[in-house]
Amino acid sequence: MKSTLEDTLLAAIRTIPDYPKPGILFRDITTLLGNARAFRRAVDELVHPYAGQKVDKIAGIEARGFILGGAVAHQLSAGFVPIRKKGKLPHETVRVAYSLEYGLDEMEMHKDGVAPGEKVILIDDLIATGGTAEAAVKLLRQIGADIIAACFVIDLPDLGGRAKLEALGVPVHVLIDFEGH
Repeated sequence: MKSTLEDTLLAAIRTIPDYPKPGILFRDITTLLGNARAFRRAVDELVHPYAGQKVDKIAGIEARGFILGGAVAHQLSAGFVPIRKKGKLPHETVRVAYSLEYGLDEMEMHKDGVAPGEKVILIDDLIATGGTAEAAVKLLRQIGADIIAACFVIDLPDLGGRAKLEALGVPVHVLIDFEGH
């Protein structure tokens, strides 16, 4: 019997209770990345809606977005652009500040990573409150990117991140909705 995509991915994602603090159920995709079949299915499903479309760049959010984004960029014959925490990139950067649960942080990308008008897909492993993804959208738009979608393996819908991106006019593609899981 062929398992569904959701069954395959759910079975490959480890849930760690009380990490990083009590009451949190951490969804760990390192086990999915280590499972060749699940990793391939996840990448294929992230690629599928955009196959045959003109995609110039994949922007991956540090760090798991690098792994997924690199694989998706390869499949779509697109370039890859890392979005990193402040101070990690060696060339001239653009930067945006964003709110975290307990303060502010900043992320940046190379100023020449995306040319104005290039079609970009934003990728990360998970969307929760959406703060990081929202900041990445603002960063990409600051340099003129045309964001055609934001893609995630996991959505935690109760935390509202997807709605934040959709309110910015960014279509969101997720593989697993963890509501009720």
